[in-house]
Amino acid sequence: MTETALTVHQTARPVGFPTPDHFAFVESAMPEPGPGTALVENLYWSVDPYHREMMDGDFALNAPLEGRTVGRVVDSRDPALREGEIVFHRQGWRTHAVVTPEQARAVPHFDGVPLSAHLSILGGTGLTAYVGLTRIAELREGQDVFVSAAAGGVGTATGRLARLMGAGRLVGSAGRAAKAAYLTEHVGYDEVFDYHSGPAAELLAKAAPDGIDLYMDNVGGEQLEAAISSLREYGRIVRIGTIAQYNSTDTPYALRNLPDIVGKSLRMEGFLVSNYRDVQEELYEFVVPHLQSGRVTLDETVVEGFGGIVDGFLGMLRGENQGKLIVRAAEADA
Repeated sequence: MTETALTVHQTARPVGFPTPDHFAFVESAMPEPGPGTALVENLYWSVDPYHREMMDGDFALNAPLEGRTVGRVVDSRDPALREGEIVFHRQGWRTHAVVTPEQARAVPHFDGVPLSAHLSILGGTGLTAYVGLTRIAELREGQDVFVSAAAGGVGTATGRLARLMGAGRLVGSAGRAAKAAYLTEHVGYDEVFDYHSGPAAELLAKAAPDGIDLYMDNVGGEQLEAAISSLREYGRIVRIGTIAQYNSTDTPYALRNLPDIVGKSLRMEGFLVSNYRDVQEELYEFVVPHLQSGRVTLDETVVEGFGGIVDGFLGMLRGENQGKLIVRAAEADA
């Protein structure tokens, strides 16, 4: 274990797309755990689209950022956190963190399942997709689904889980032809369109000519409007995120077909996955056997080394990742 620790701080509020200048790597002495705490050496970090929203005011400036992380307890002053144990906590964007038992939970070991899965399909990303499909949308077998930002972490997890749940036609949108091909060839989507190639309403109507029952919305804006037009009577919209607006300095897109929500008796609902932590064990029971059998594989883009966390985050915002973006420490395989 090194004698110093690194943390990433946000140094300024971005206007539009953030740059490396909005962040700083700060070196400090290795933190020491006090009574009732433990020191964790972080091994995997999750960087997520919601971090961009938090940069506008939720993250304190010149202070360590937060995020989902998996690490190893290396020094403990509490019997509830055993040295050598692998734990999940939210004090990310740093190489080491001091946590209490209330701030960390042990990560279960599943034979044949990599630790990184606990930040992708078994973590908050997969839980978001699972809750959206089962609790919010109440997906039923044979129903047709449209997923925006389908090549991202939540989008790939949604595709995998919806296919396991017996969804009918599965349609996605992505920003590149290569991503569309990956989604249809490997994830289970029936049709994926490049949203840069034309008006979203026309592209979706072509991909799902008979309409859709459910829209999993990671984007908002024009694609949400397109989905409202394509939804059948009593369709559902699950609002997960609004990636289209995160870096925009323009006036937000104005939906022109909101009356259709009334006319077609549609239901639109958003949620915070943090309110559904009690569903975590159910997610394990549903997904782990499929990971172990090979029916489900991991959709991850891995950045090597903590020093790449800022570049990885910015690349994710530019859509350079395929599946969940995860940063891995050199010590992760030790």
